[in-house]
Amino acid sequence: MTRPVSRRAALAGVGLAALSAGCLGRTRNIVGRDRGSQLVLEIAAPPADTDPNAIRIARHFAENLSAVGVDARISTLGRTDLRRKVLINHNFDAYVGQFQESEPFDPDAMYAFTHSRFVTEAGWQNPFGLSDVNGVDELLARQRRSAGDDRREAVHALQQTLGELQPFTVVAFPDPLTAVREDRFENWTDRQPLSVGGLLGLERAGSVAGTEETGTAGGNDTADSNDTEDGDGRSIDGLELLGDMPLTDDGEDADDGTLRLVTTDERITENWNPIAAEYRRYGTFTSLLYDRLALIDDGEVVPWLAAGWERTDDATVELSLRSADWHDGEPVTAADVAFTYEFLRDTSMGAAESPVPTPTFRGRVSAVESATAVDEKTVEIAFDDVNEAVAVRALTVPILPEHVWTDRTAAASIAGIEFDAETTEAVVTNNEDPVGNGPVRFVEATPEESVTFERNPDHFLRRSADDGETSEDGTEPLAEIPERFRRKPAFDRLTIEVMGSDIAAVQAVGDGFADATVSSLGPDSVTRIGREADARLVAGQSGGFYHIGYNARRAPLSNPRFRAVLASLVDKQRLVDVAFDGYAEPAASPLAATPEWVPAALRWDERETDPVQPFVGESGSLDAEAARDRLREAGYRYDEEGRLLAPNP
Repeated sequence: MTRPVSRRAALAGVGLAALSAGCLGRTRNIVGRDRGSQLVLEIAAPPADTDPNAIRIARHFAENLSAVGVDARISTLGRTDLRRKVLINHNFDAYVGQFQESEPFDPDAMYAFTHSRFVTEAGWQNPFGLSDVNGVDELLARQRRSAGDDRREAVHALQQTLGELQPFTVVAFPDPLTAVREDRFENWTDRQPLSVGGLLGLERAGSVAGTEETGTAGGNDTADSNDTEDGDGRSIDGLELLGDMPLTDDGEDADDGTLRLVTTDERITENWNPIAAEYRRYGTFTSLLYDRLALIDDGEVVPWLAAGWERTDDATVELSLRSADWHDGEPVTAADVAFTYEFLRDTSMGAAESPVPTPTFRGRVSAVESATAVDEKTVEIAFDDVNEAVAVRALTVPILPEHVWTDRTAAASIAGIEFDAETTEAVVTNNEDPVGNGPVRFVEATPEESVTFERNPDHFLRRSADDGETSEDGTEPLAEIPERFRRKPAFDRLTIEVMGSDIAAVQAVGDGFADATVSSLGPDSVTRIGREADARLVAGQSGGFYHIGYNARRAPLSNPRFRAVLASLVDKQRLVDVAFDGYAEPAASPLAATPEWVPAALRWDERETDPVQPFVGESGSLDAEAARDRLREAGYRYDEEGRLLAPNP
């Protein structure tokens, strides 16, 4: 007999026995304090080998919390477990992480991130539990429906309000650091080399393009002269990499058309569910599997699965779909598009007592009133009083095959344990053997080791360009597609290998075993890249700002005055200089990567500290007594030993 388990417990990967342990853990946390006990704050962060920047921020924050009398504890968790704890279970005090947008983004990205309508939902929707304070919801709604100066004023006011409320503290926008080599593939963009547009824009290097030539393309002769081999292992300046370097030179043709990437993030080898919040970082590879109606590349809106669209009235757009097939041979239809928008709002499709929304893309889908199939290749989308920019963002969700995902609407059941109506199979599935419609398709994977994709020869980027197709009106079907994407991808296969460290990943690129690193490298890897003759550093621009998020469901983190003091403990400039080694920009606003939206009062410019919540002290040195005074002014008490006391429950 199966037993009902709540969604939050099930997604955390725990059984019933662990449920009580989780509750006990919470009673030991902030709320369930004995009167007069010291305040304890747990900071959840990924370990150093997966995200050195995040753990350095966590250590800095914990050190300064301790200096003002807080018992600060760092809890290191793997990426998936960390996101489950924060995004699914909401069982955290504070966390250090990155925003999920890889590129500079439209202000509407803040809608799902902070609107109170999403406070009970799992995923990237308001993970802080922020209620509607100081008119945040109205400012979010206003920036959606307005344009021009009116929208700009709303966005400015929104940033100022979030800066005062501090549901999260923006720390810095990192420079995404990637090691690439260009002897096999070239045209790596210096902006976002590992984005969908970056990968599709690659070209085969001149020595192999359009030929059947083979060669070694690199090899061990490019290694730095200071590096040595020791037996069967590899070492870098004394660092043993035997367990770090799964890649070996097996004698196969290095120029076989395979783009070889290396990463320290194993999640893409285990899960291909485009709506799984805990498994997706930026969603680059699932975006190559699943096409979207529109692609936004470097600020340019590109009609993608939709060949084009036109407004039929102020709130409605009619889109014409390209001729496309799912990877299992079934045609992509307007019914799939209509299904996708309904499904992302409620993955149970009405079967559950209450809707079970997707943990991702909710902000975008919330802008859509309805999606209706007019015929096989025409879909009509009605928007909910939003401006053009918000409407375009709503077109950038992955389109899913109805004949596959409609069978995943039931309550989730894993290993004989029945989940309650809070979740569905669609949310928890790994989506093995994914059936997409994008320019690559899944081949095989070994969990925690590697995954292989191959070019989809039937994708419209290749088929229309190669076959000289014309549309019904005689126009070129790829007329709206930039030339850099036509006949792409340039690779036949795409492999991603998991490495044990950034250093190992960089060496794989330098030695010719890989063409580029995937996960953003830590600054410690930069000097290593400089020593590799055939590798170069690409430092792009990111929208994925590092931040400290606070659980506003818990006292005293529910108090914006308390959160403001915590924000003032973060020396952002010092972190950028030391933790990021200068490869980041400190920021006060989550929109700092799009400075045209940031008011002058919130721009960092030449400032040495945060303009809204200034660091308490001089650069590199906290004024702990001044910070304690601020906490006393906010109503918090200390005991005779200088420990900050937890508020009474």
